[in-house]
Amino acid sequence: MKYTFIIMIFFTLSQASFDSINSFESDFIQTVTDEKNKTLTYKGHLIAQKPQNAMWSYTIPVIKDVYISSHNVTIVEPAIEQVIIRKIESNFDFFNMIRNAKKIKENVYVALYKESEFTITKNGKLLESIAYSDEFDNKVKILFENQQQNKIIDEELFIPRFSSDYDIIRD
Repeated sequence: MKYTFIIMIFFTLSQASFDSINSFESDFIQTVTDEKNKTLTYKGHLIAQKPQNAMWSYTIPVIKDVYISSHNVTIVEPAIEQVIIRKIESNFDFFNMIRNAKKIKENVYVALYKESEFTITKNGKLLESIAYSDEFDNKVKILFENQQQNKIIDEELFIPRFSSDYDIIRD
């Protein structure tokens, strides 16, 4: 569940930082640091489009694709030939939350949701990074690189693709 919630937040943040963004594409580096200061680093590529479509393609340390729509999160893990499909049950409205984010200094904003605080950094008009602590007190930071906004994206990219012989788990 933690993984699904984090993915939904990342997707929505990347979309909602600026009202004029209709699509967002970027490479990303995601770091997760635990209370013992041990850090895991993930790398990949994100493609997202309003209203609620996203595909996070993780390439390091493992290959994994995460597809997000308004109703489901689908996680495709080729290494173990498995697909996890979860319904999105949250009424989480990050678009509204981000609109209410408060500027704390030049290019740095803070948004609150429930008990979490999100620090959003931008570079000019581009989303540069998102940082927060998850429900396990891990420090999470996503750094975006090679960002592109408002380019036309083929909606076929948001359809989960996997082999018919993969195990499917519905959660």
